[in-house]
Amino acid sequence: MQVLVAMSGGVDSSVAAALLRDAGHDVTGVTLRLWGGESDSGCCSVGDVEDARRVAAQLDVPHYVFDYADEFEADVVAPYVAAYDRGVTPNPCVDCNRHFKFGRLLARAKVLGFDALATGHHARIVPDPDGRPRLARARDHAKDQSYVLVGLGADDLGHLAFPVGELTKAEVRERATALGLRTADKPESMDVCFVARRDRAAFVEARAGARPGPVVDIDGRVVGEHAGIARFTVGQRRGVGVATGERQYVVAVDAATHTVTVGPPVALLRDGVDVHDLRFVGPRPGPDEWLDVQTRAHGEPVRGRLVGDRVEFATPVARVAPGQVVALYAGEVLLGGGVAG
Repeated sequence: MQVLVAMSGGVDSSVAAALLRDAGHDVTGVTLRLWGGESDSGCCSVGDVEDARRVAAQLDVPHYVFDYADEFEADVVAPYVAAYDRGVTPNPCVDCNRHFKFGRLLARAKVLGFDALATGHHARIVPDPDGRPRLARARDHAKDQSYVLVGLGADDLGHLAFPVGELTKAEVRERATALGLRTADKPESMDVCFVARRDRAAFVEARAGARPGPVVDIDGRVVGEHAGIARFTVGQRRGVGVATGERQYVVAVDAATHTVTVGPPVALLRDGVDVHDLRFVGPRPGPDEWLDVQTRAHGEPVRGRLVGDRVEFATPVARVAPGQVVALYAGEVLLGGGVAG
């Protein structure tokens, strides 16, 4: 089978390429050049492209670089900035996967005659009782990345492979070490690839301008001032900058008035969340079907059900930040999800 492997320059995609090669497949590596600016996340840098190229050389497989920098700016970076500027917390990794790794790259793989596209994501493709492919959590739940693959469609799964999904992270590194791959001990990529750590607000404000305004409590009383709404997301505790005698969390961000509302933990509790842009990998669950609902990339699932365009929780949970993905699971299997409103 001819397989195009998306090689990011990290250990997971390096081992994915090696596993497919050793299984007898005709492997070609490709690295996406998406971001040309500064980055300290361990992803999307010039060094990552070079690491991918050298691993491909070690494995004796062809390697190419596809440049999508302009499209990445338009489809991921600009929406990221716009979201924070309107008080919403975006999911750039979900957008990147949807538009590039499993959008443009998958389409290009098909045009070029490849049988499958593989990545180093920690996720699995499993058959349902009728033999149709479904997306499931990785065996290593601590490293599971199925949440950021929520934009995939059922038709995509038959053309994809996630070779490291059955391995733990420790086993991936062991394989890389045994093969002598230069990425064996490379640290994991963290955070957003195009924003330096702890520098989100500066990145957004440099492009959209600062939006300073008042900080109010849940009764509307002004308790402070802030330097810009891009510095806040619903549920945030650190950096709120007000002292009221008890721990305060961001409860809401109003872009129209530049107002940040803070309150105690109980003020965050909600019995549901409205969702939009719903997509499903398989059949849509019914309103009486209780599901596992995940609202953060590495958050603990909670029980809930999808009723219309709203997820209702079995017990109240902290408010989901608008813009975040709400992923729906039946056990290990990802059914689909949407975006919190």
